[in-house]
Amino acid sequence: MCGIWSLPQEVAMKCLAQVSRVDLAALAMASKAHRSLIVSLDFRLLRFQMRCLESNIYLWLHILPEPTPRWFILNPVHRRLKPIHLKSDKAPPESSSAFVLRSFGVFVVGGLVNGKPTSDVSFFDCFDNTWQSLPPMKMPRASASANIIDQKMYVLGGCGDDADSSNWAEVFDLDTETWEFLSVTSPRKMPLSIRQSMLMLQKNEVYAVDEDGQSFSFSPSDNSISNGVADSKPGYRSDWCWIGGFLFCGSSRGKILWCSPYELDWKEVKGLDELSEYDISKLCRKSDKNKNIVVFWNSSSLGSEPLEIWSAEISLELRDPHELWGKIEWSGSVFKLDPLSHSYGGIKLLYAVSIRA
Repeated sequence: MCGIWSLPQEVAMKCLAQVSRVDLAALAMASKAHRSLIVSLDFRLLRFQMRCLESNIYLWLHILPEPTPRWFILNPVHRRLKPIHLKSDKAPPESSSAFVLRSFGVFVVGGLVNGKPTSDVSFFDCFDNTWQSLPPMKMPRASASANIIDQKMYVLGGCGDDADSSNWAEVFDLDTETWEFLSVTSPRKMPLSIRQSMLMLQKNEVYAVDEDGQSFSFSPSDNSISNGVADSKPGYRSDWCWIGGFLFCGSSRGKILWCSPYELDWKEVKGLDELSEYDISKLCRKSDKNKNIVVFWNSSSLGSEPLEIWSAEISLELRDPHELWGKIEWSGSVFKLDPLSHSYGGIKLLYAVSIRA
């Protein structure tokens, strides 16, 4: 028996609600009674109401030749990726999905299944590690853009040569869980595959770049597409991320770029020469309270498939309005496959995100 249960149950639960998620996981192994409490809906709601939810970094990895990707969580103490054991056998798309963060989980929208676009939509619940299937889209889509605005999820593009003004976009009402096509007006050819997109909060519109590097913006207020602000320095951009009012992305040779989201005048974060020999695969912010950037990249010997993932946490300092410096707080290997135990074909980093759960 744990001495905390000598307290009134309401007091005991409020005490436990303030325990870190790592320690709660250890406590859950102590007995079935502790585990049933910790995974209960009432306990989750209590942690939410008391604002005791913690940000954890989740990675969506495809370890080849396994047929489907898997979720991992970055242990904040040991700084190692720990596989998440799902409670369902849902098999999401292999690649080219759009990901949308919402409170305690992630929507996975469309993607490729056996090389063909799918209309499937699912939600990964980080509270109880389950997949929830949602009503499918009206069009199969891969490499689309998806963003949530005012309780509605807007999905743009990704439907290939079948795209026209009547089916290029559709919207999912999160309250009624129904899909509807949007009739979109555009002065230009409908953008097909979307390479990057970002929700511009102040304007409440989506800025995106298509596979040809052409930028555009979409406004749900009038269902219109307009030409976006052209990037000041065209080139490789990956994994756009909004942190502390600035837009960040990965670039080649370990560079991290930043800019004002409404000017798109990209500049390099200085002081990160240690990363110059790597190509950053994914980046995300550490948490809502901590504005540090966490980056991930594959590490492999020359000529071999990547079997190891490294990570670094970077703090940021704005020294003047046009100069941002980064400092590597820590870096190291967070995941490694044993090449002798299985015939692994490498690791693909598909998505990284910080989620409060």
